[in-house]
Amino acid sequence: MKTLSCTYERHAGQILEILNDAIVTSTALFDYKPRPPDSMVAWFKTKEANRFPVIGVEGPDGMLLGFVSFGTFRAWPAYKYTVEHSVYVHKDHRRQGLGRALMKEIIAAARAQDYHLLVGGIEAANAGSIALHESLGFSLAGTIKQAGYKFGRWLDLSFYQLVLDTPAAPSDA
Repeated sequence: MKTLSCTYERHAGQILEILNDAIVTSTALFDYKPRPPDSMVAWFKTKEANRFPVIGVEGPDGMLLGFVSFGTFRAWPAYKYTVEHSVYVHKDHRRQGLGRALMKEIIAAARAQDYHLLVGGIEAANAGSIALHESLGFSLAGTIKQAGYKFGRWLDLSFYQLVLDTPAAPSDA
């Protein structure tokens, strides 16, 4: 297995497959319908324009086993040191430590880009994701009750945060 920066040309279809599986089989994403292939064009352009990394793990055959990224938390300037991350592992490769490896990569990337806070929005019943985040030092920041509705039930959305020791000299500018 190798960790690498994902590209549109090589990974868009595989990322879309992982995301669409999560949409139709889980509450990891609050979408209802699978995303079309052309949605990945804007997704990658946004990541590139904002210097948001997309880090993946490939198997020996070149198959993308999972990926992690972060993006804008909220659009106002005072949030410039906060990013919201997402991590997804292919359904056939879960519980093998890939999520942990990917999370360590995105934490390092956030530090390297001088972010101060990583935020993850996790459906409150997703015990596996919560345990992973807590094991990496994330703490519960709060839960929004009944924030979403999917699969015939209300979903609570819990926010987990990791405060980083960066930047060295934050600024209002």
